[in-house]
Amino acid sequence: MTTAGGHGYPPAVLLAIDVGNTNTVLGVYEGTHLREHWRIETSHTRTYDEYGILLRQLFAAAAVDPGAVNAIAISSVVPPLAFTLEQMCLRYFRVMPLFVGPGVKTGMPILYDNPREVGADRVVNAVAAYERWRCGLVVVDFGTATTFDAVSQKGEYLGGAICPGIAVSMEALFRNASKLPRVEFIRPALVIGKNTVASIQSGLVYGQVALVDGICARMADELGFQPKVVATGGLAPLVAGASRTITEVDEHLTLDGLRILHERNR
Repeated sequence: MTTAGGHGYPPAVLLAIDVGNTNTVLGVYEGTHLREHWRIETSHTRTYDEYGILLRQLFAAAAVDPGAVNAIAISSVVPPLAFTLEQMCLRYFRVMPLFVGPGVKTGMPILYDNPREVGADRVVNAVAAYERWRCGLVVVDFGTATTFDAVSQKGEYLGGAICPGIAVSMEALFRNASKLPRVEFIRPALVIGKNTVASIQSGLVYGQVALVDGICARMADELGFQPKVVATGGLAPLVAGASRTITEVDEHLTLDGLRILHERNR
């Protein structure tokens, strides 16, 4: 177990919780080491007891002692779940969680018209990416929305772009085009599909790739330098494999950002 450097604090066993509109990702850190991580469905109707029991079951299956957790950091884009999650943390872990939001020390200037509008996950991603690579970059997060966040060479959050995510696009296509079936999201061998399923897969995958490469190229023009492009989110490896601009994939970038912000706010 890694100890926090030079502050005289006890070693942190941190539960990091990233609440997205579709999925919630959880990770347990012992110091800087990510010991376990899980992905569960985000449910607006689950009570704090149900969340607590579910987390206890996940901890038990991974042989992790929930009593060892002495810190919790949460980023959430679902405001109605804040009270539920806070009560779950207090009741099942006896810890008051740190919610990423206004008043939290990020160590990164937010150069947005209204910094309060920036999603917590976008700030967390930007902080984690700049901490790791220390250069100007663009973070692409493949979630319910596909988000692009630009960070200057000095480590300033500059803003970005928000696009419909892959699953949202697929669901919209299925719902609004009566003859088109739901398909598995996999990369087809060819862009020119030879049947309906392959054609839809091509449009979804290579459409997302073209979106990423196109927006990143335009951002590079506006930035005046070639940023490192980092991808995160569950579908990041699939899109990155076909992208010409994505150079790094880190599926746990958001969790790592929560760990960093927890340390900065101890």
